[in-house]
Amino acid sequence: MKHIIGGNPAPHVPQVTTVLVDEDSAGQRLDNFLMRHLKGVPKTHVYRIIRSGEVRVNKGRASADSRVATGDAVRLPPVRISERVAEKAEAMAQGMARGAPARDFPILFEDDHLIAIDKPAGVAVHGGSGVSFGVIEQLRMARPQAKFLELVHRLDRDTSGILLIAKKRSALTSLQDQFRERETGKTYLALVVGRWPGNKKVLDKPLHKYLLDGKEGNAGERRVKVVSRDDPNGMPSVTLVKVRGTNATAFTLLEVTIKTGRTHQIRVHLASEGHPIAGDDKYGDFELNKTLLRAGKLPSLKRMFLHAWRLQFNHPVSGERVELLAQLPSELDAFVTHAAPSSS
Repeated sequence: MKHIIGGNPAPHVPQVTTVLVDEDSAGQRLDNFLMRHLKGVPKTHVYRIIRSGEVRVNKGRASADSRVATGDAVRLPPVRISERVAEKAEAMAQGMARGAPARDFPILFEDDHLIAIDKPAGVAVHGGSGVSFGVIEQLRMARPQAKFLELVHRLDRDTSGILLIAKKRSALTSLQDQFRERETGKTYLALVVGRWPGNKKVLDKPLHKYLLDGKEGNAGERRVKVVSRDDPNGMPSVTLVKVRGTNATAFTLLEVTIKTGRTHQIRVHLASEGHPIAGDDKYGDFELNKTLLRAGKLPSLKRMFLHAWRLQFNHPVSGERVELLAQLPSELDAFVTHAAPSSS
């Protein structure tokens, strides 16, 4: 039995299957090609079935680092996937049958190679960790004719703003390479508590990701902290800060550009300076956050004030430099307007 599989991988392979490589997958290493099509299968098992010869390319054995080409027939043996992945696939199938999760998002830019959307706060970029459907799953459901839709990068669930989705594998590879090589420009708008010192422009602090234990509550939840430069677990992290406006001593609106893309980098770096982001429920001023939830002199703030405002990158085909802007969402704009930050 042959299946032509383009952009969206099969959730599991219950029997021997032959996959024909399409143009978007051409040039991939065999191991990466398999990991994409065998979601939920451990990497160790993927390498095992390659070494054993159970995986065949055009009826012949192939090594993990060999490259697949358009039209190649790749034989996939029966494999088992994790129960969690199987449940997620089933939930997605049911959702597609109902049609409810399908959702389009505000489009900032689109052509044959990529889509840039303005992601709202409160929506995860992909399913997992208790979230059945994220942006990418909902977008795929809204565009069933699309052969390939993949996230280029990530945004935190509570962060709004520019998010890139590739429509071709070649675009995905090009854009991810740019993110990895720091050739993109990523600037956020963040409202922090207190008056940010104008001379504090570069935050160069290593970060370490860890999980909360039972003593801290929310056991198993991911957190990030600043560590010393000699900490072996510290990941180099650089954040550039520019004051955009201030309101006496209450709040400061910042333009924040990240040179590295660590988990929760902006949130942790700003909080480590004693100026957490307003509304941040992980690293913020929790008592102040409760106050901000209630409208008073200011409109209520029911979310974290962090917005992916500007993104610059080279177009994956033309090479032309692209700059995208996503204006502040109405709830953030209303809050910051009434807080009346003036230019500093």
